[in-house]
Amino acid sequence: MKQFKIKTINAIAKEGLRLFDTRFVVHPDEANPEGIVVRSSKVDLGQYPDLLAVARAGAGVNNIPVEEATEKGICVFNTPGANANAVVELVYTSLGIWLRNVEKSIEFCQGLTGMNDEEINKEVEARKKKFKGEEMSGKTLAVFGLGKIGVGVANAGLHHGMRVLGFDPFPALDNIHHLAPEVTLARSRKEALAEADFISIHMPLNKNTRGYVTEKDFLEFVKDGAVLINYARGPIVDEDAVLATLACGRLRGHISDFPSVKFLGHDKILVTPHLGASTSESEENCATMAVKELKNYLEFGNIVHSVNFPNIETIPTVDVHTRLTVINRDQPGMIGMISNILGAEHINIMNYTNKSNGTVGYNIIDCSGPVPAGVQAKIAEQEGVLRVRVIPLEIRGKQG
Repeated sequence: MKQFKIKTINAIAKEGLRLFDTRFVVHPDEANPEGIVVRSSKVDLGQYPDLLAVARAGAGVNNIPVEEATEKGICVFNTPGANANAVVELVYTSLGIWLRNVEKSIEFCQGLTGMNDEEINKEVEARKKKFKGEEMSGKTLAVFGLGKIGVGVANAGLHHGMRVLGFDPFPALDNIHHLAPEVTLARSRKEALAEADFISIHMPLNKNTRGYVTEKDFLEFVKDGAVLINYARGPIVDEDAVLATLACGRLRGHISDFPSVKFLGHDKILVTPHLGASTSESEENCATMAVKELKNYLEFGNIVHSVNFPNIETIPTVDVHTRLTVINRDQPGMIGMISNILGAEHINIMNYTNKSNGTVGYNIIDCSGPVPAGVQAKIAEQEGVLRVRVIPLEIRGKQG
């Protein structure tokens, strides 16, 4: 029975790693893995010639060269929603700290050390007005990016008594279906920003969102006195633009999970050290989902939650001897070409499933007999084909 070699990068929660059975050899020092589980470290694909898939235990994949992976036929997975609750809770924790001056009031209390109770009570009564804050209830929250985290933040805003606006130029229906009906979908950035007291950013980092929050077409529309919250990715926000908007008073505060030289020590900026998904529950959820995705792909060729390949999942019957998977550029004639090659070799196709994401096509072909290496090579050499895998299933069928 073939064993798959798995490399772990960063500390991956043991609850997830336990899901790897005897078909997998897992080690952080694996030199030539077929699968990688990673958190935040950058992945150099050129080091691993046999790599088939990378599973990111988290939502963002900016530490993985996705376009390079696609060209090499490497499937990249993420774990959307696994850390959503952790981020949602921290957004409201940090906003509450900001609005109620909690950080400054704690520093004040620490400065009372050495006084007796009478002196402490006197100081508290004399100076507590300095820390008077405000409530979230009755304010307007605008959420930019309605993925699983953004939807969670928007829905939680309602429970805090806020009016909530949501904006996403390319919303996924699966996520929108979970959005509370009381959340208003804004028709434009300008419409959402003009009314928002609090602006919360929840977009993935990619070439379209890098520098998304800048002066032109974003901060210029912000309502005077708004607070900007970024628990997505640091580079989505143009730091110089935020500093300028704070200086002129249009923004009165910025809450960020991404410390930087420009932000540290600023009296209008509250910074946390990238704590968004840093809970034991979140790390366990992410690791568990990542391992399940990777196992399903390596053992059966199924794809769930890929960021570069179409999602496609089929269950092979016990009569299937071999599963063939083909990754190709999305171009006409691929299904016919693959079918003709298999037919010419008298290989019986029991089931053929194909799906495309507009860039890449993915084919799962279940065959009643073996697929020789020569046939695999012949398909692989066709124009537009990125990768071909042969997955023997007869052993698992006999065990089942």
